[in-house]
Amino acid sequence: MLRSETRSLEESRPSDVGEQEPQDIEQDVSNADAEPRQWESNRKRVSVLVGSAILQLPIWGFAMSYGVFQEHYYNNWTLSGDREITGVIGTTSNGVMYLAMPFLFAPFTRRWARRRQSAALCGAVLTCISFVLSSFSTNVWHLVATQGVMAALGCALIYSPTTLSLGEWSKSSNRAVAYGVVLSCKNIVGSTCPFLFRGLLDRYGFRNTLRIWTAIAVGTSVLGIFLIPTHPSSISLSTHRAREIPWQFLKHKAFYIFGIAIIFQSSGYGIPQTYLNTYARDITLLSQTSATLMLTLFNIPGIVASSFFGYLSDNKRFPLSATTVTSIPPVSSAMSAFLLWGLTSQGSMALLVLFSITFGFFSGGYSATWGGVLNELEREAAGRNEAIDSGMVYGLLNGVRGIGYVSGGLASVLLLKAGSIGSAGRFGYTTTYGPLIIFTGLSSVVGGWVLLWKWNWKKLLRLV
Repeated sequence: MLRSETRSLEESRPSDVGEQEPQDIEQDVSNADAEPRQWESNRKRVSVLVGSAILQLPIWGFAMSYGVFQEHYYNNWTLSGDREITGVIGTTSNGVMYLAMPFLFAPFTRRWARRRQSAALCGAVLTCISFVLSSFSTNVWHLVATQGVMAALGCALIYSPTTLSLGEWSKSSNRAVAYGVVLSCKNIVGSTCPFLFRGLLDRYGFRNTLRIWTAIAVGTSVLGIFLIPTHPSSISLSTHRAREIPWQFLKHKAFYIFGIAIIFQSSGYGIPQTYLNTYARDITLLSQTSATLMLTLFNIPGIVASSFFGYLSDNKRFPLSATTVTSIPPVSSAMSAFLLWGLTSQGSMALLVLFSITFGFFSGGYSATWGGVLNELEREAAGRNEAIDSGMVYGLLNGVRGIGYVSGGLASVLLLKAGSIGSAGRFGYTTTYGPLIIFTGLSSVVGGWVLLWKWNWKKLLRLV
């Protein structure tokens, strides 16, 4: 009897093990499937980051180097119309690009998400057609229309859908870092393109230079666009009935505080980009090569600054609020304009170099702080149990920056004319560019006001 019971127990053990084995096998299979999926997801993230980096060349190469074209137009004027108007083209280009972004971010966020690559390719075509048409310009308004408006719209159509995909492929914990890396590549473009355009303009003139740039823009934009696939979550949303974009964040003051600060900061930021080259030639009496170097030195620090401020926004070891991080660049830029640019004089290349580096570092890294702004707005929305679309908010932030660019560009023409009346002095403040310098500093100061408006003044007054 005991022997039969033992035999039955022994027979039962293998059957028990056999019942557990399929579960173990399923778990091993699921783990084996998860690893390739994770590897594929990481590969696509890298591809999106590389593609976004490449696209900085066709999107921003011309806009960030326009000061070189501005000087060439001014000194080699062959077109009909007032050459002073060419000073508006650079800021208009940036302004139109940024102003168009909210209107492009909205449909490509969900409804037309699966058409992002096609739209970006259409933007590349529009950009290239614009520069080709611009090479046949005979009047100043042709330059404004093709370079300042049409090409800018094409670049915005490349930028908006691809930037949405970049934000979706980046996890919220490292989104600011991803934006910072891409913005660093943007500043690499801004640092190298002035010398590229200077060499081409001196050798081939502006017409052939624009045609060569068209060929470069075609190749890099097509390559970059195909490296950026749309995130699967957005495709699934666009195939079903698209949910409405949540606009509850517009009911709260945080978005408006950051938005107004961005308007003022960007209205001053575009002025040195446009006039630093001619200032170096006219006031400090630098050579053409040295003047081009000023624009390069203006953009080079942004390579480090964008990654630095992106890291500062996502930093977990020494966390700083988005308000604090966002206030650092404009306030520091204002000090640079007042203390360095305003005090430059004839032959003082060292002070102008110092201004280019410091202003370029702080103003060039400003956009990288927006990742922290998005994270803060998301936390506030979560605390109120409200939905928020980070891609749409990012598009709106770019849109208000466009308002700043356009308003700053229009103001610069009037300020330059005002400065030409009775200007006679050694320092930058007393030259034709004096009003521009003061405007740049003041607008940057106001751009740092977020720190004041976001403070809890009631709590601070109680402590006092």
